[in-house]
Amino acid sequence: MTILDAIIQGVIQGATEFLPVSSSGHLSISQHIFGIELPGILFDVMLHLGTLIAVVFVYRKLIWRLIREFFSLLGDLFRGRFRWSEMNADRRLIFMLIIGLLPLFLLFLPIPGTDMKLKDLSEQLASDSGIIVEGVALLMTSLLLFLGIWANKRTTASGAGAGRHWARGVKAGRDQLTVGDSVLVGVTQCLAAVFPGLSRSGSTMSVGLLRGINQQSALDYSFVLGIPSIAAAALVSLKDVGSAGENIGAAPLAAGVVTAAVVGFLAIKLLKWIVTTNKISVFAIYTLLAGAAVTAIGIIEKINGVNLFTGKPL
Repeated sequence: MTILDAIIQGVIQGATEFLPVSSSGHLSISQHIFGIELPGILFDVMLHLGTLIAVVFVYRKLIWRLIREFFSLLGDLFRGRFRWSEMNADRRLIFMLIIGLLPLFLLFLPIPGTDMKLKDLSEQLASDSGIIVEGVALLMTSLLLFLGIWANKRTTASGAGAGRHWARGVKAGRDQLTVGDSVLVGVTQCLAAVFPGLSRSGSTMSVGLLRGINQQSALDYSFVLGIPSIAAAALVSLKDVGSAGENIGAAPLAAGVVTAAVVGFLAIKLLKWIVTTNKISVFAIYTLLAGAAVTAIGIIEKINGVNLFTGKPL
């Protein structure tokens, strides 16, 4: 891999990790188009670390509040002063994040009839010779986004009609998540980790909207929930550093990480603006068109047995 290849992959990762279009799907599709072959998953994980830097920087104030509240929570638990009904917003968010992360342990369940775990299926799907899975998953992302948009409009209309204290647009809906909300969002994040093309941010935000959460709260929860998920994926993949790192090279790795961090920061700012202006439908339409095109190309390639872009056999 050259430094230019790494920068291109970093741009794709940074732009698509937070925008609801699926970074894993776009990376897999771009590698298919340009004929880039990676010796393992280390480079993808390092790109995710680049975007992790971006989201930590953007949400640094909230993260610092949650860290302080976490130690305060430990103190109250130790002294027997903890009361579930008396939690403040930050303490409640800590519990909802923990609950939302629990479904990720499902990734370590064995797949019956194979020697693989569920998490291994993701790497296999992303590294196969075809792109049909990515296309279908992009279509699923589009469906979830359209459902989320519909749910948000319904919440806005019902809130206004019922005379509740809900603001219009981005603030329509609940500010706080329940245990049920967190479980469903966590399960959705687990599915997004398996299927390349199923956007983690898009699908988890859409599930939040379907549950009646307002757009900004659903978006913030999705981003913060992704921080430990990305960090955990990096730790699990440390075993690949030796073989994969030597083949890729330090310079391309560094170029990819820095590019992903910078572009990721810009993508977060862009998405926040898009949410406040209610333009999520742009991504729903994009993933619909992209998913249809990728699925069609993938089927044609499967029939002909040849990569239409590189001319190599599948």
